Amino acid sequence: MRASTSPGRSASEHERQDQGGDPPQAPPPRPREDHRHRRAPARLGVSLITAQLVDDVAGHTLAAVSWTEASLRDKAPLEQAGEAGKLLAERAKKAGVESAVFDRGGYQYHGRVKAFAEGIREGGLSV
Repeated sequence: MRASTSPGRSASEHERQDQGGDPPQAPPPRPREDHRHRRAPARLGVSLITAQLVDDVAGHTLAAVSWTEASLRDKAPLEQAGEAGKLLAERAKKAGVESAVFDRGGYQYHGRVKAFAEGIREGGLSV
């Protein structure tokens, strides 16, 4: 409780305001069984995209792609996202992965996220 109260507010109103508690926690990801706990999370920035193919059970990264690679660096953002998806799918197939769960990381399925997911599908990975 605060030491002083502002005019028009009782001490109980201040107590209710101060009751914060812990922030809500997101549940752990639950990939479908047929994908064997593999997911493809994407991270976006103003001019970048990075993505990985992660095995959640083993805790290993199976494949990764970043905008800093020479083949992606000079492309427009939407084209870069699509090419990154194709490149990740190609690397996933080399690692023996045929399907995964697409983790959009809280981003709306629109623009670069959508282009990235479609690039993964065009590359032959089932998401």
